[in-house]
Amino acid sequence: MASIELTSVDLESILEFTVQLAKTAGKLILEGSQAIQSASDDSVNEKKNAVDLVTEYDVRVEELVKKEIEEKYPDFKFIGEESYSAGTRPPLTDEPTYCVDPIGLIYKRRPVLGVIYNPFLDHLYSGVKGQGSYLTRGSAPPLRLPLSTQPKPLPSLSKAVAGMWSFFIYLIFSNLFLVAVEWGSDRCERTITAKAGSFARLAGNPAQGVTGGKMAHSLRSMGSAALNFAMVAQGGLDLYWEIGCWPWDVCAGVVIAQEAGGLVTGSHEAFAATASSSAFGDVTEDILTGRKYVVVRAISGNPGETGTEAQKRIIKEFYESVEDVPIN
Repeated sequence: MASIELTSVDLESILEFTVQLAKTAGKLILEGSQAIQSASDDSVNEKKNAVDLVTEYDVRVEELVKKEIEEKYPDFKFIGEESYSAGTRPPLTDEPTYCVDPIGLIYKRRPVLGVIYNPFLDHLYSGVKGQGSYLTRGSAPPLRLPLSTQPKPLPSLSKAVAGMWSFFIYLIFSNLFLVAVEWGSDRCERTITAKAGSFARLAGNPAQGVTGGKMAHSLRSMGSAALNFAMVAQGGLDLYWEIGCWPWDVCAGVVIAQEAGGLVTGSHEAFAATASSSAFGDVTEDILTGRKYVVVRAISGNPGETGTEAQKRIIKEFYESVEDVPIN
């Protein structure tokens, strides 16, 4: 079969379909949430507890998404969190490949389209390579990302605030640096100890005995890799660091962040290997599947410094402050 070639017009059409698909899936997510919240102790027996209900709806959402994609684009490939966990693990190729959940599209081994929908708030983030990224709140017109008309500079980690509600703090203290971090699902002793040490250095005061302390104002999280990426794209977070999540967790967010002027790279090693080359910021297959990510929002550089140079500076300082760990 001849390789599928996608044009910018094709991607626009695919985005329209994917947005509607995300909203349809969102309705099922809301239904699942209601079922889980309303399940009483009496109705949840030994064979089906609340965790089982979550898994059931996760599977149902993926099955819905996969079915709709197969009907619309039968030649596209599919990688999904639930089917991957069940043992279906197709290799990544140059063919258009939906990567779910949330809903991203990989083409020629690069993320090219992403949709992240939060049905609880009715906030939809979308992006297409070369066409920008947007936030749509309910029925309001789409807002181009980032939301600020002029990206703000980032001084250093020593003026850092991190996390979920820090966007509102940021509106007041515009010189503060906002970082998102997550504990992740790997809770083994080595990983937890390394992350705890990294978080302590980011938040700690060097004047009070914390070696390498950066005095970040606080560290918080959205609890979702996709939403952390979306908030970086929006400008509500300055940086997000993650170890241990999967390509489907970040695929959509990579495109949305990049199209908002953000820069995405991988592990300490990937950063060191590309920082001085034209490959810096190119999310290759190795980075996408490497399960270690850092994303920095669009930055207005300091005098004599480009935005990309500022992003590189921030990542370098950040990676000098946190510890890399193997992935289990």
